[in-house]
Amino acid sequence: MLSTGLGRFCLSAGRVVLDAVLPPLCLGCNEIVEAPGALCAACWQRFAFIAPPYCVRCAHPFARPIGPDALCGACSVRLPRYRRARAALVYDERSRHLVLPFKHGDRTDIARACGRWMARAGAELLADADLVTPVPLHWRRLFTRRYNQAQLLARVAVAAAGPSRGQLVPDLLRRRRWTGSQSGLGAKERHDNVRQAFDLHPRRAALVRGKSVLLIDDVLTTGATIEACVRVLQRGGATHVDVLTLARVVRPAV
Repeated sequence: MLSTGLGRFCLSAGRVVLDAVLPPLCLGCNEIVEAPGALCAACWQRFAFIAPPYCVRCAHPFARPIGPDALCGACSVRLPRYRRARAALVYDERSRHLVLPFKHGDRTDIARACGRWMARAGAELLADADLVTPVPLHWRRLFTRRYNQAQLLARVAVAAAGPSRGQLVPDLLRRRRWTGSQSGLGAKERHDNVRQAFDLHPRRAALVRGKSVLLIDDVLTTGATIEACVRVLQRGGATHVDVLTLARVVRPAV
């Protein structure tokens, strides 16, 4: 008990000293905040967090409630392969300034806050999942970036969910073919680019059959990468595949 209390005191004292030298900054604007990985009050209001009402399938936000089982226009035309998708944020100019430094600028510290937001947005999905896995990077991308941002988010989200969540399996999927960047490609080009780019890891394939799988990624754009991964999991015998992302693109109303 004494050693535990002393350890907590040392951690607390160390936090005070560190905050005095390097005070925690808002993730959105770099203003000083109370705790690391937080948003100031102004930025919290500016970020577009996704909450109901939204499409029951893909969580595309609705301007007003139109029923608990309502589908957006895109899902009404063609249902996605996954069962449900949820996201914490709308991918817009504000959230882009959070996602891009995290994804390309070595700001791995951002994962702590973002993963917790995802855990709240996807609480039901995490509770229903048997397995949780990130969208994988090709080894070449992983070598240059040194981390998989989806895996960092998955780790935080699973930890934040507590006991009511599935088993995290970071290497359930493999990206077996180099696809390059999807940026700048149209929807059809994105789908063609990732066709047959993924497979199940041979040592993990037996885990999938009969299981509900939650797939984690950073941003849902056209859904091409997600759909390619979902297809592999379904062919491997998954009963359901849900999707949880930090942010998602929201199509303008027409």
